[in-house]
Amino acid sequence: MNRNIKAGILAAVLALAMALVLCGCGSSSDTGTAAENETKADIESALDLSNMNAEWTYDEDSDAWTMTPVTAVTNPEIEDEQGVSVCVPGAYVKGIDTDGDGEADETSDTVTGNLVIDTEAEVTSTNGQKYTAATAPVIVNTGAAGYSEQQNQTASATYAKEGYINVACGNRGKQSTVTDADGNETYTGDAPSCLVDQKNAVRFVKYNILLGNLPGSVDYFVSTGGSGGGAHATMLAATSDNPDYYVYEAEAGAVGVYQDGDSYITTVTIDGEEIELSDGMWGCMAYSAITSLQEADMTLAFEYYLDTDYEFNTSFQKQLAEYLSQEYMEYINGQDLTVDESKVGFDLDGDDKQTSTVKLTIEYDEDKYKETNGYGGTYLNLYLAEFEDSLEDYLQRLDYADDWTWFDADGNALSDDEVASMTTEDKAQAFIEGRVAVGSTGSDNDGMQGGPGGGEMPDGGMPNGTPPDMNGDASQDKNGTPPDMNSSGGDEQVGTPDAGTTQSAGSSTDSSNYDSYDDMLAAYQSDIESVEAGDEYGNNIVSLYDPLNYIGADGTNNPTWTRILMGASEGDISMMNSLNLQIAWLSAGTDAEIEWQWNGGHVPSEILGDSLPLYVDMMYGKYVDGAVDVEKAAADKQTDNGDATEPTASDISSWINYDEDTGEVSFTLADAASYRTAGAAKAMPAFDVIDYGQEDYVFGNAENDARHWDKYVLQALEEHADTLKELFNTGN
Repeated sequence: MNRNIKAGILAAVLALAMALVLCGCGSSSDTGTAAENETKADIESALDLSNMNAEWTYDEDSDAWTMTPVTAVTNPEIEDEQGVSVCVPGAYVKGIDTDGDGEADETSDTVTGNLVIDTEAEVTSTNGQKYTAATAPVIVNTGAAGYSEQQNQTASATYAKEGYINVACGNRGKQSTVTDADGNETYTGDAPSCLVDQKNAVRFVKYNILLGNLPGSVDYFVSTGGSGGGAHATMLAATSDNPDYYVYEAEAGAVGVYQDGDSYITTVTIDGEEIELSDGMWGCMAYSAITSLQEADMTLAFEYYLDTDYEFNTSFQKQLAEYLSQEYMEYINGQDLTVDESKVGFDLDGDDKQTSTVKLTIEYDEDKYKETNGYGGTYLNLYLAEFEDSLEDYLQRLDYADDWTWFDADGNALSDDEVASMTTEDKAQAFIEGRVAVGSTGSDNDGMQGGPGGGEMPDGGMPNGTPPDMNGDASQDKNGTPPDMNSSGGDEQVGTPDAGTTQSAGSSTDSSNYDSYDDMLAAYQSDIESVEAGDEYGNNIVSLYDPLNYIGADGTNNPTWTRILMGASEGDISMMNSLNLQIAWLSAGTDAEIEWQWNGGHVPSEILGDSLPLYVDMMYGKYVDGAVDVEKAAADKQTDNGDATEPTASDISSWINYDEDTGEVSFTLADAASYRTAGAAKAMPAFDVIDYGQEDYVFGNAENDARHWDKYVLQALEEHADTLKELFNTGN
């Protein structure tokens, strides 16, 4: 049953769950009490796949075996949202053992039993990387679109041909509810339940790999997802093995996390040996990661405010954006951020070298930076450099386009021979001048359509195009350019608890929940006070969902590498959020890349020759001894022109400077801000914290699934109450 609290699988586990109310945090390899060890043994027996009679289905077309979802924990609250499924390349499987004798009895169809793994088999990926059943990467798909609940789902065969193990899981999320025996319904999807469910699925899969029930390497887990799933893929990697989450993992009956007095045992017993079990990631591929939320309102307000020509819908929104911009400058300058120029590949201090470690700050000087409302500094120099690099990278990869239509200066389509003879520089110049109709290989024209891995969304993505409860998605028009979202959306009264969505950028209502500023402020103060008082374990759930709190922190095992791909014209979150994640990971020693895909919308597809498997294979070659050194294949240049009848791209030649000899581009910070606000999709502030919006729903409690939680917005509301009160809900 989807909504009812499950009684649990084992009586011993229920006893453990009751004891967890008093638990502390930390980790331990101590043996614990006899009763606790008995529970440990029971959980490990219950979550051993060889004891679970799992159902496997073989698909001949993909040559893959897929497991029907099974419960990943022994004490699920919502069983249908706390399960896991695995898809295994057929090359690693001799067949299914149906009678427990260790021999393959079935080699096709749907059958109940255990995998018989072929330890000798080798798979060569489409990029030339080589894997075996013992070395294969494991791809963990984090669904959670819009931070929502997700039913258990069957893992897809998307990556079977690459030799990867693919994992899909369910999760509790915003607006999840349970009903007790008396018929009382309560909310239960608040943070960190979604992330914890994903961590528990990881533990389940790693445990069964160690047992020999599944192929794959516990050392090479990669999280991936889009939008809210991208946020959770990021958080899964950023919080790897941090003990702050142990109490929640153990409460659900996860394998490898057991209370031992005031600390935890984090080992599993295999063949009499205690082996550490991790919930950590080796790598992360996140698409449009909507995180971290803690500074998201400030970042988007700041990004809007940098554009002196941006037309805010109301004077209240504009004034609040100004105050939040000031707060963001103070926030960044208080973080003591630095970056190694050689790691990001930019000269940020103007010495024509990339050898310095540069302190990242935001400056305010009304005269010096008048084109950006007074803001500048090294932090914004890095921001601009990333934007310029995103366009340069796009232009340098145009040879991978194979379905575009190219035109001459008079608007006439080129001949096939003329297209075949175009150099990379010719194509770059044509693109800059708008002499092209961009095809599907160069732009994510449908926003959510398509996704990572060569055109497929990650498991849990939104194949139909629009994520739920995400009003004002910043997809593009047919020209591959960001639409002008500033006047769209009308005066929609959305962003309320019942509506469960966010205000569009066109809303001229500051709040549809509160008639007076004083009422709104009082609600803010009360809600944030309750959040900061902590949950039943005393934890601030907003802090638990801030990856910046955990990257490089004590107790966190940082991933080896991460890559975050954002659509540079999307309006769902500021580009500064992914920039902050990269800065933090680089400081922690992680190989961290961000790509802001030029003209890409929300959750953009991999384009122009790139793919998730290519990057994973490249990282495997870079960091695994004895692996193949994988490089991106040379482009198969377009020889036949497309069939569009007229150019549809925008002419940006008057906006940017392009050096044909070096391939470098440059434009101003003011221009970058203007480009960003053209794709603006959110009302101010970013996630409708004035009224309740989509991500607010993971910061509720059992009785109320939405609370105000942004302490930075509250600070602005309190400090500038006299000014803001006069502007509130005036409609102008």
